[in-house]
Amino acid sequence: MNGVAPKFGFTYDGAIVNVYHADAGDGLPRHAHEYDHATICHAGECIIRKENLEMKLTAATGPINLRGGEWHELEAIEDGTVFVNIFSEAKLK
Repeated sequence: MNGVAPKFGFTYDGAIVNVYHADAGDGLPRHAHEYDHATICHAGECIIRKENLEMKLTAATGPINLRGGEWHELEAIEDGTVFVNIFSEAKLK
């Protein structure tokens, strides 16, 4: 999987929002961190893999919560995929 960096990132009222634009095979390789965060797909299709779960996300799918301490990865399976990660700025401190 090719790692992808956020296309846009901003903080709004204590929430950090990272917007990713990815093509098939791009994504966020397996990793873990101590804080929870939500992921939502806005365009295209991607697969989220985490402990005991593999799920396809599309624009019709609601957000999925990723628990802190669990490994997870996200991979675009369609060119032009847009997904967003949202987490609390306070949790990084």
